[in-house]
Amino acid sequence: MGYLGATHAACMAELGFEVIGLDVDQTKIDSLSRGELPFHEPGLPELLRKHVSNGLLRFTTSYEEVGAWADIHFIGVGTPQTPGDNAADLTYVDAATLSLAKHISKDAFIIGKSTVPVGTARRLKHLVASNKKPQVSIGFAWNPEFLREGFAVKDTLHPDRLVVGVDDERTENVLRSIYAAALENDTPFISTDFETAELVKVAANAFLATKISFINAFSEITETVGGDIRTLADAIGHDVRIGRRFLNAGVGFGGGCLPKDIRALQARVGELGLERSMRFLSEVDAINLRRRDRVVYLAEEMIGDFSGKKIAILGVTFKPDSDDVRDSPALDVAIRLFSSGAEVSVFDPQGNVNAAKRFPRLKYVDSTVQAVEDADLVVLLTEWAEFRNLMPQDIQELVAKRKIIDARNVLDVGIWQGSAWQIAALGHKFDSILVSDAEMTMS
Repeated sequence: MGYLGATHAACMAELGFEVIGLDVDQTKIDSLSRGELPFHEPGLPELLRKHVSNGLLRFTTSYEEVGAWADIHFIGVGTPQTPGDNAADLTYVDAATLSLAKHISKDAFIIGKSTVPVGTARRLKHLVASNKKPQVSIGFAWNPEFLREGFAVKDTLHPDRLVVGVDDERTENVLRSIYAAALENDTPFISTDFETAELVKVAANAFLATKISFINAFSEITETVGGDIRTLADAIGHDVRIGRRFLNAGVGFGGGCLPKDIRALQARVGELGLERSMRFLSEVDAINLRRRDRVVYLAEEMIGDFSGKKIAILGVTFKPDSDDVRDSPALDVAIRLFSSGAEVSVFDPQGNVNAAKRFPRLKYVDSTVQAVEDADLVVLLTEWAEFRNLMPQDIQELVAKRKIIDARNVLDVGIWQGSAWQIAALGHKFDSILVSDAEMTMS
């Protein structure tokens, strides 16, 4: 009952199914049973409370209970990166599948949704077959999720496509009945083998990561020679073969999916003896990580030695409309600045609590105003709406120096320069002497 599982459970209830959610974490189950969501996702708390109240959705820690009750079992456990290795850690998905196989006591179906290396589904089907009760029939399928944090409810109830890996018609028909509402709205339904279904998810993430790193590679050029990376992205985005989405230069991608998934893909193809086929993803990853270095470099260019300097951080989640700080470039930059001697004040509309759990030594405050007070430098790292809409006059009487880094490329550089701010925006050539220090210092 993490991000994927809790979302899918509430949305299945919204579709009219009776749903029971299983997790081994009793604290999490208690919270969900009270209608309290342990993470931020727009629109999901309302669904959770609605269906806990009407009885369509309940929660348990008992495999025996779900094995005796449910007809369909969705597996949505995490597959994190293995410590010290790029490979996916399949400990949790293996454990969940084995426990289900042993406890299912009536004919049922197991449908995997977790992101896994190719070959996992077929192996798990054999694991189920060798551990299930003899009198029980268990169908098996792999149905990868394509959820975007911040839009997970919409993506579940109104998906842009449904992909199912199956090897028998009966299981496919069950999946068609589960997703009947989406199919009635002409959602593409792609029925394929296990391996293709597994590869679809990692291929999508690898492509998105590549597209983001592609525009960031060009931003490295425009930062050196001049030019406007946003105009460049707009221009090539008009080409229907390319498209404009995900061509936003900035501090790079993060979160719990793209970074680990492209690394896990490289590890898996290495196991298959196909290292060369995905070697380019190493450079995709490297470009992404260099964006974080660039922000720290710009900060040093703007304020010099960090010791004793006050830096305001606006945003630490990996993207807006989320409280997720896993592999967040924003949090990583904040930590680097702190570790280099700066006094760092952080404000994120939803991410402060999770960031504080990972790195409690930063100063977490409750508003933009508190973060920027007496700051020698402001660094915008997550493009929340309130930060995108920030204007110079909103904060220039609060800061010590009118210096800002736009690491998401969402501010109007001309407006900020016109208000006597020194602004560095990723993708733009940085002029360190454009505005004098005296102009940027408040009296």
